[in-house]
Amino acid sequence: MTQPAIGETAPDISLPRDGGDIVNLSDFAGKKVVVYFYPKDDTPGCTKEAVGFTDLADDFAAAGAVVLGVSKDSVAKHDKFIAKHDLKIALLSDENGDVCERYGTWVEKSIYGKTYMGINRATFVIGPDGKIAQVWPKVKVPGHVEAVLDAVRAL
Repeated sequence: MTQPAIGETAPDISLPRDGGDIVNLSDFAGKKVVVYFYPKDDTPGCTKEAVGFTDLADDFAAAGAVVLGVSKDSVAKHDKFIAKHDLKIALLSDENGDVCERYGTWVEKSIYGKTYMGINRATFVIGPDGKIAQVWPKVKVPGHVEAVLDAVRAL
């Protein structure tokens, strides 16, 4: 499935989060929402990205935005990841991959000539109207969180 484009209505999200509550995208109607997809808890790039969003969590809140991280890791893994790195953002568990599919982030990857399926690191900013306002289809972690914050502030 392809990634939703700027101007399209954001695909629905209803997933368990760290701590076990269910998060629905509709819970944030009228707010700005950052949804970032990442491959795996507690790996170097994913940790750096989560810590980056945590470091700027107050700035995102001040800009009226909620930050949601999504991976296929279990809620229990998310809880450990959050505790280990003192993360201040919600991490959603998409174990069956439905949301990753709807956002076009479950893709064929290749390393050393071997192909496999995995999550493509991507970020979506959803405006208060529920539409995609900004997309980063292939995220490189350095400087990314700051770029997302700038986009949220510009909304």
